[in-house]
Amino acid sequence: MKNLITKIKEAKLVGRGGACFPTATKWEMVKKAKGNPKYVICNASEGEMGVFKDLYILSKYPAEIVKGMVLAMNYLKTKEAYFNFNSSYYKQTKHKLNPILKKFEKKGYKFTIYKESPSYIGGEETALLNAIEGKRIEPRIKPPFPSDVGLFQKPTLVHNVETLFNIAKVAEGKFKPNRFYCLDGKIKNPGVYYLADNLTIYQILEQTKNLPKYGWFAQIGGGASGLVINATQAKLQKMTGAGSLEVHSTKKKPRALLLEWFKFYAKESCGKCTPCREGSYQLYQLVKKNKQIPWKKIMDIVDVMGKTSFCALGKSIVVPVKSYLTNILKKKI
Repeated sequence: MKNLITKIKEAKLVGRGGACFPTATKWEMVKKAKGNPKYVICNASEGEMGVFKDLYILSKYPAEIVKGMVLAMNYLKTKEAYFNFNSSYYKQTKHKLNPILKKFEKKGYKFTIYKESPSYIGGEETALLNAIEGKRIEPRIKPPFPSDVGLFQKPTLVHNVETLFNIAKVAEGKFKPNRFYCLDGKIKNPGVYYLADNLTIYQILEQTKNLPKYGWFAQIGGGASGLVINATQAKLQKMTGAGSLEVHSTKKKPRALLLEWFKFYAKESCGKCTPCREGSYQLYQLVKKNKQIPWKKIMDIVDVMGKTSFCALGKSIVVPVKSYLTNILKKKI
């Protein structure tokens, strides 16, 4: 009979937090790392615009999430696990989740729940370690990675909600090469859908009866940091990142879209590094105070943030702005 790690490898399971790192490799890294106890963390702190699948999965499949954690704990021979929760999600799902946790706690497993205000940086794996430890919520220098030096300086396995769901399904022999998609924006049927993971953006909209009958473009992978594509590209492009798909009308004013993005970045910057802290603030102010978009100044700041920001939050701003300029506005700055 095949063991679980072999099944995970055969399923080609990857993380669904955005990085798509091979799950089996991650398990093996933590297993081989020196130090005990080892910890397992469920990252349920989802905080980016347009991404809301965690709440759906936690509400519908709490038993699978806990089972995924327990399977990981058994593999690592540990009894300690943590939830890093978006506090609003915990309030909405605790009545389903807590009874399941209590059953396993009677068997010797220990689950600690940490609740935080919804934030984008709070979902970064090293920032959430700081949060649980009671430190300032900001990213750590990598390496070392959490698999070697994680929570309380011990090897730590961090998984997001969807990945834990998939682990449980692999163990049950019910895994499908699907993923959860968050659909939002100017569409008829917004929501979370569980569909094949190899669909194009056009096919996703078609299958969910959300294909627009007007001029449109989409942002995929995240409502702030995601790639922006036009309707023609949507026939070839598949999903990236965190699995969100937000549809916009081509009539949407560029200034309105930039204000949404830059306000989010300015609010969510943890302040650790100057490029992101000052850059995100300046971007928001530039658009807020000018009716005509100063594209040259914006791109100068965006390029600096992309090259010099400490973590992925500041670096990621390059993707939406440049892809929007290139694919939708057809501009070269």
